[in-house]
Amino acid sequence: MRVPATRWGATLAAGLVLAFMAGSAWSQAQPIPIGIAVAQTGNVALAGQEQVLGAQIAEEYFNKLGGVNGRHIKLVFQDAGSDEATAINAFQNLINVAKVVGIVGPSLSQQAFAADPIANRAKVPVIGPSNTAKGIAQIGEYVSRVSAPVAIVAPAAIKAALGINPKIRKVAVMYAQNDAFNKSETETFQSAVKDTFKLDLATVQTFQTTDTDFTAQVTNVLNAKPDLVIISGLQTDGANVVKQLRELGYKGLIIGGNGLNTTNIFPICKAHCDGLLIAQAYSPEFKSKINDTFRSMYKDRQKKDPPQFSAQSFTAIQVFVEALRALDKKTPIAGLDLAALRVDLNKQLMQGTYDTPLGEISFTPSPGGEINQKQSYVAQMKMDADGANGKFVYVK
Repeated sequence: MRVPATRWGATLAAGLVLAFMAGSAWSQAQPIPIGIAVAQTGNVALAGQEQVLGAQIAEEYFNKLGGVNGRHIKLVFQDAGSDEATAINAFQNLINVAKVVGIVGPSLSQQAFAADPIANRAKVPVIGPSNTAKGIAQIGEYVSRVSAPVAIVAPAAIKAALGINPKIRKVAVMYAQNDAFNKSETETFQSAVKDTFKLDLATVQTFQTTDTDFTAQVTNVLNAKPDLVIISGLQTDGANVVKQLRELGYKGLIIGGNGLNTTNIFPICKAHCDGLLIAQAYSPEFKSKINDTFRSMYKDRQKKDPPQFSAQSFTAIQVFVEALRALDKKTPIAGLDLAALRVDLNKQLMQGTYDTPLGEISFTPSPGGEINQKQSYVAQMKMDADGANGKFVYVK
């Protein structure tokens, strides 16, 4: 029976504290703890569940390959929730109690702006698995991300929409104004609409991530008669916007932001999800040895292709493991105290180039680690006739 992530994390954390009480140097027999602080509760818990699964697959995969030069890694899970306070508490526990070497998380950019500075001040490397808002990597030198910033992926979705319907001229934008990521994402979308593609931004409508009724906003959109609607929201609210747009008669193309980048929206918008365009940083169809293996392991567990959130959390663990391996070959980490290991690990991971399920990535210090990623994709959701299931079909 699998131990629940939160209880498993607490048990492991207690054991690690006892190990550190014996001395500050690392025992070769001691597993290397890596913190996972993603949403297990709250309104983005579905995305967090995907991130947990991706991290667990990475732990299994890399430990089967010998971990870090013969020494296993051990993931320490803390629920970062879907709000800033819970993320801060999770980071503090991982840094000060569980004594992890680095942290993967949190799920939301808004949480990252609150929690990442804590890790940066403590000189603990943190890798954002899904933080795409502008300014994340600039929080500090110990902050990096494996999630391509929205400035790179968002324009690709508009380009794909124009490829499907070259007659698009008027665009409506809808976004969750109480979420830092969605505010950042919509700025990129709006700039691309007006400045890059020279389209008419017909109306901008705002909502809250906690809203359930979008009748007023949708009515204003319909009155503007747009050819394209772009939505920046989280999974539940964003999917409900899609649903209500279709129910009230909108027939044109819809682009969803990164918050809608998951099959978990299918039970919400069902048949109305059909045709939704999503710009992505990951494709299960990307051909490489590591992605083929990751895809196979995920499908063995879930009976479907892996989503972007799982691929990104897998990648974050991979970066930590490969950086630890490289560091250990230069300076055996068993002889380092924890503070020195964290500092040296951060330096090492910034220097590497990694062949991941996302494709080849590296980091540009600025002052933290902004991702350099060669591949990007656009997918269109295709739903079954009954609206119960669907899949991502990648736009060529």
